[in-house]
Formats: sequence, structure tokens, C-alpha cells
Amino acid sequence: MDDTVEKYGKTEEDAINEALKELNASMDEVEITVLEAGSKGLLGLGLVGSKLWKISAKKKFDPEGASKKFLREVADAMGIAIVAKTEFKERNLNITVEGPDAGRLIGKHGKTLDAFQYLISLVINRGTAPFVNVMLDCENYRQKRKETLENLARNMAKKAKQTRRNVILEPMSSYERRIIHAALQSDKMINTFSEGNEPYRNVVISPKRY
Repeated sequence: MDDTVEKYGKTEEDAINEALKELNASMDEVEITVLEAGSKGLLGLGLVGSKLWKISAKKKFDPEGASKKFLREVADAMGIAIVAKTEFKERNLNITVEGPDAGRLIGKHGKTLDAFQYLISLVINRGTAPFVNVMLDCENYRQKRKETLENLARNMAKKAKQTRRNVILEPMSSYERRIIHAALQSDKMINTFSEGNEPYRNVVISPKRY
């Protein structure tokens, strides 16, 4: 269904009600624009020269509602029970998923979670609204994974310095590669860079040559 509709009515209220019905929305969920004001015609009796009202109704930009709706539909399709909590601030949408089956949304190394995050971004960023950055988390996976990657970065940096050879990490998402780079950026004895092509791009930890 489109997010914008145009409707006619004998009165402005009639036209708006038709639009709300088609959009399956309440008045506070839409923006109304009067395109053509109606008139009752000759002597106000609607006999000659009467004109219908024409309005445009557009659903308001609601990233939190759209993301919750998407996750609810996914959960229903997967047959799992989840609760999504959202926080929207300065074009950043943080979503936390909880529930007894929520872990099924994570996948190996968070790949399923990343896929859902990408799909949510597509859903809420269609159209002309300002772009929204989406971060989807489940069972505090993002923080746990961040700590795991930071420990991995330090251990592999130590190995690179001891062996004086490059250490190549497994392919990671751009988000996870940034965690590795950030964890080692203050280590003056090594360099880090990424190589390869998506989705198999990986971080290389290289000891500096003196």
C-alpha cells in the first residue's frame, strides 16, 4: 500500500475519513493537505456548481513504528515471541530485541542480526525522509561481540609483534572491522588495514618495520 493517497469528499471531513480508511491510520499518524477546497454551489444548496473537496493524506515518518512492525512480522513468520524496544534520537535508531526466543535472530557471528539490521534500514529509509542510521541488538550481543573482537585484536597484535609477520583475521563486516582498527589505533608498533572484496574483506595486522 502507498503511504500517500488523494481522496474526494462532499466535505473535507468526508475526504479525510476516506483517506484514513485506505491508509489504515489514525488522524495523528498522517499529514493532511487540502488540494482543492469544495463548495456547496448555488445558494449553498448543492444544486448547481457544487464542488467536491480534494485532499492528500500522507503517513508521517515513523521509523520506530516501522521497525517494530517489520520485526513483529518477521517474528510471526518464524514462530517466535519477541519484544522490540526502540530509541530514536538525532537520526539514530537503536533497537533492542528481547524474549525467550530472541537469540534465534543473532545467527553465527551475528550475521543474521546484521541481515535484519540491513533490511530494517531499507524499510525505514525508503522515500524522501532524512536518512536514519539503524543499530539492531539482541541479548546485548553487540557489546559482547565488541569485547570479544577487542580481545582478539590485542592478542593478534601481540602475535604479529612476536613473529614479525602479518596476521590476517577472518572476513568481517565493516562494523566489526572498525572495532578492530579502533582497538589498535593507539598501538605504535603495528599497522592495521583491510583487504579483499565484500563480503570477504578482512583486517590485516602488520608489525611496523624499523
